[in-house]
Amino acid sequence: MDFRHTPEQQAWKDMLHTFMEKEVGREYTREHDASREFPEEVFQKMADNGWLGLLVPEDQGGQGADPVMFAIFCEAIAKFSLDTAACIMTSMFTATNVAHNGSEEQKRQHLLPFLEGRRKFSIAISEPEAGSDAAGVKTKAVLDGDEWVFNGNKVFCSGAHLPGAVIALMARTSEDRHKGLSLFLLPNDTPGLDIRKLPTIVRRSLGTTEFFLDDCRVPKSNIIGEVGEGWTYINQHLEYERLSLAASYVGNARTALNDTIKYTKERHQFGRALSSFQVLKHRMAENECELQAARLLVYQAATKMARGERATMEVSMAKVYAADVAYKIAFNGMQAMGGYAQLPEFDMERYFREAKHGMVGGGANEIQRTIIAREMGL
Repeated sequence: MDFRHTPEQQAWKDMLHTFMEKEVGREYTREHDASREFPEEVFQKMADNGWLGLLVPEDQGGQGADPVMFAIFCEAIAKFSLDTAACIMTSMFTATNVAHNGSEEQKRQHLLPFLEGRRKFSIAISEPEAGSDAAGVKTKAVLDGDEWVFNGNKVFCSGAHLPGAVIALMARTSEDRHKGLSLFLLPNDTPGLDIRKLPTIVRRSLGTTEFFLDDCRVPKSNIIGEVGEGWTYINQHLEYERLSLAASYVGNARTALNDTIKYTKERHQFGRALSSFQVLKHRMAENECELQAARLLVYQAATKMARGERATMEVSMAKVYAADVAYKIAFNGMQAMGGYAQLPEFDMERYFREAKHGMVGGGANEIQRTIIAREMGL
C-alpha cells in the first residue's frame, strides 16, 4: 500500500515543521520543560491558525480534517517534545467528544472558546483503583433534581488544573460495568472540586493532576450525550487519542535519532568520528528501520480511519510499536552521547523521559497488546 503524501499533505507537513522551527524551537521547549509552564503562546498561535479545530466539523467552526491530516499534525508538533504535543492534542481529541456527542448548548458554550484558544479540555478516566481497568471507575454521579452530584477521586488527569479548563469526567451512574458509565462536562472551578498538580518527571508543561470530588454539583444539562453511553463515547475518543500519541512518538523519535546521528558524526574519540564505529552505526541503522516501520503503522491506522472503518487493532499496534521504538531510540541516544546526554541542553534526557512515559500513558503497552490479541480472536 502506498502511503506517500499527496501534494496537499506534503505542503501541510512542510508548513507545520517550519512553524515548529520558527515559532517554537528547542530553547523555548527547554525553558517550559524546566519551569513546568504551559506553552500558552504556542497554544494561542495554533488557535490563531485554526489548527485547534482540525477535528471539529466545518459546520461547527472547525476544519473537519481527516485522520491522515491529523496524524501529520501530531507527528510534526512533537518534533521537540512529546509534552508540547500533549499540550495541544489533549484538548483537541477531548473536544471531539463535545463536537460529536454534545448538545447544541454545550457546543455553543465550549467549542467556540476552545477554537479561539480561550478554553482547554482535560479528560478524567483513571482512578487510584481504575488505571488500565478503565471500566472499573468508582466515582459516582447521582442525579439530584436538576443537578448531578459527584463524589470520588480521579488521578493522572492532564491539564485539569489549567485556567478555565473543562474536564470531560467519566463517572458511574449505575452498577452495570459498561452501561453504568456516563460522561460529563465539569468546569475546573466547580465548588467541591479539589485539584492537585503532581510532580511527575514528564508532562511538566502540560501538568498532570489528582483531584477529589466532594458533593461536587453541575447542572443536569452537563451530561454529554445519553446516560450510560460514556463507555461508547470514550472508546471513540481513545481511537483518536492512540493515533495522535503514536504519530507524536514517531515525530519525536525522528528528532532523537537525527540528534544522535549529528552528535556521533561531530564527536571524535580514538582519532575518528563515533559514527564510524560499527556498534554505533549498526544501532542507528536498526533504529532507522524500526522508525520507518512505526511510521507505516501510524499511517496504515490513519488511512483506515479516514475511510470510516473501525481501526481499534491498528491504532493499538501503532501506539505500542511506536512507543517501544521511541524509547529504544532515546535509550540508544543516551548511550551514544554518554555524559552529555544527562544535560538538558542536549535534549536527549527529555526525549528519554518522555518516551518512557509513552509506554504507559494513554493505555499501557500491555493493554495495547491485550487489545490486539482480542482483535485477533485470542
